Amino acid sequence: MNFDLTEEQQMLVETARRFVEEELYPYEMEVEKTNEVRPELRQQIIDRSLEIGLYAANMPEELGGGGLDALSMCLLDRELGRASMALQYTVGRPSNILQACVGEQREKYLFPSIRGEKTDCLAMTEPGAGSDVRSMSCRADRDGDDFIIHGTKHFISHADVADFVILFAATGVTETPRGPRKKITSFLVDMGTPGFTVRKGYDNVSHRGYHNCILEFDRCRLPASQVLGEVDQGFEVANDWLGNTRLQVAAICLGRCDRAFELAAAYAAERKQFNQTIGKFQGVGFKLADMELRRRSAELIVYDAACKAADNRMSDMDAALAKLASTEALAFIADEALQIHGGMGLMSDLPLERIWRDARVERIWEGTSEIQRLIISRSILRPLENAS
Repeated sequence: MNFDLTEEQQMLVETARRFVEEELYPYEMEVEKTNEVRPELRQQIIDRSLEIGLYAANMPEELGGGGLDALSMCLLDRELGRASMALQYTVGRPSNILQACVGEQREKYLFPSIRGEKTDCLAMTEPGAGSDVRSMSCRADRDGDDFIIHGTKHFISHADVADFVILFAATGVTETPRGPRKKITSFLVDMGTPGFTVRKGYDNVSHRGYHNCILEFDRCRLPASQVLGEVDQGFEVANDWLGNTRLQVAAICLGRCDRAFELAAAYAAERKQFNQTIGKFQGVGFKLADMELRRRSAELIVYDAACKAADNRMSDMDAALAKLASTEALAFIADEALQIHGGMGLMSDLPLERIWRDARVERIWEGTSEIQRLIISRSILRPLENAS
């Protein structure tokens, strides 16, 4: 399989790399110290990314987006992944689910999101429903032509800066051969809607400046016009999003792998002990070799999934393999890069301790490593079980 970049893709990588180095790196320390992205800085990054065509690059050209295919998006996300999450996220990537908008929803939510005028966040996870999404207790009860929302969501990323929420709530139960299963519907909920409250989330070690929030719904009334997609068909609009998001996480982790590896290699080539550079010691040199093996292996798996996604051939297993390989490669590379630096690796003067801290959550959100392994193993065994 040929992964050579086209001229356009190479230009994309160079443009994104320059943008990250000039527009994002200079503010990483500020975000680490304040745990905030100043509103004026956020707008500055949005304006600049709109100017050079990086904003909403995942959305189709006919809708006003960049129209990048899945592999090109991986290349872009890989470069953005070199920077801190709070800053890279500001280069907006509206949720693909918004393409399910119809009629007035397109003018109110879809197009403003693509133009950088509005930001969405997605609310699925609950205190009692993480990986088991269908066990969610947040519900939407019919009341005439409206829905009444009750329940709580948590770990909702960037809800504190979003203009609206893409909410998933249970709207009934259906009987299946495996027992009753909840029907799920997705809704568009504006910030400030009566009965809807956003609260500060939990303090955590990862992604300073990129906050999680708790969303509470107490008799929050929504008209049927706020349904995204079809009633009871929330997973229909979510399935593509889940695969694409796992691929995005995988690509971002490749970028973090790159930065950590490059820092470690440069340090090993410069730092001297016992009259020679430390990279010449097998204890360090072999670490670099193992890091490069993990990095290249993850890259091939991610790019294979991206090429399939570009042709609408990516399976759940492809996305799971990509996320599992890259997130676990990042955990290994970040830890080894820090070890090569010794005590200096833990100092905030370098980005390594941040990369190391931030790496931990990648194996949890958007489907834990255990969930990815479950998807992969089931995909391997199911055809064999059906054939027997």
